[in-house]
Amino acid sequence: MEDKNLTELEYSIKSYFGVLNNDELKSITSLFKIEKLNKGDFFLETNKKCNRLSFIQSGYLRIFLETENKEITQWISPKGYFVTDLSSFIFDKPARWTIQALTETVIYTIEKKEYEKLNKIVKQWNELEKLFIVHCFTTLEDRIFSHLSMTAEERYISFFENNKELFNHVPLNYIASMLGMTPETFSRIRKKQID
Repeated sequence: MEDKNLTELEYSIKSYFGVLNNDELKSITSLFKIEKLNKGDFFLETNKKCNRLSFIQSGYLRIFLETENKEITQWISPKGYFVTDLSSFIFDKPARWTIQALTETVIYTIEKKEYEKLNKIVKQWNELEKLFIVHCFTTLEDRIFSHLSMTAEERYISFFENNKELFNHVPLNYIASMLGMTPETFSRIRKKQID
């Protein structure tokens, strides 16, 4: 962290949402409440409305969908990330994704009714919110690009280089699903990299 006086939540809000003065930052973070999730607890279940946005202080949350014949892991969020079902949160639609704690997890949560107050607290909130959503969108674009342009082995190597700690804390079949691989392909690539 650049500014040692900022909490991790304040630092992340500042990095996601841009330039905020200290009063605005304190006002925003005061709307977040701390929550603890035990391993296996659900943050959100498919088809329910998502009325909160959370920052992960510690632990891992898995975002996934169960289809008729398999589970698809969309993402595993580690500490330092924000998590929600964005479509449900913004458009008040039923959630597509289930979000579940893979470990004991501590999150800071802002409820939607509190989130909607932010445009009164921060004058340039509409612009900052747009930048946040663009950040989410470009992250998704990068993932799609890697799936379309990289081989399975290249995806594995790239993901491993940027997320080594994940491999020690979550079931590997979830990572395989997130990378668009069968567990067998993932295992073969992993063995080759270890050897």
